[in-house]
Amino acid sequence: MASAFKRVAGYLGLMDEEELDHGTNQLTERAPRLVRANSKPMAKSNVELMPHVESSKIMDHIISLTPRTYSEARLIGEHYREGKPVIMNLSDMEESERKRLVDFASGLVFGHHGSIERVTPKVFLLTPPNVSVSVEDKTSAAQASFFNQS
Repeated sequence: MASAFKRVAGYLGLMDEEELDHGTNQLTERAPRLVRANSKPMAKSNVELMPHVESSKIMDHIISLTPRTYSEARLIGEHYREGKPVIMNLSDMEESERKRLVDFASGLVFGHHGSIERVTPKVFLLTPPNVSVSVEDKTSAAQASFFNQS
């Protein structure tokens, strides 16, 4: 049984060849030693690290886009990944492409821990996690309005 463990430990590189050749079954206390790393070269990974959006970044503008086709979704994604809030006006799109783009935007904000809000039936606001949006109560806004002359 002990030889099976020694063979496995030797295969994994946990024991030197000298230790395997001794064949002693006695447990002895040893000083800690460094285990040599596997000499096989690592395979190239297809995974790329995404740039991190700093939460202390000052927000100086909001991107407003009016796409006409679904192929313009990439531009929306690029701006959003840079940490900029994006307003999508989908009023110039067909219904089927509009649904696809909303699904794309939902996945985009979910993957980046942001949020998506409907402003009007065809306008959406995509906000990154470092941006908060406060929603006013419509009745209190109407009462406090400067133009309310009643």
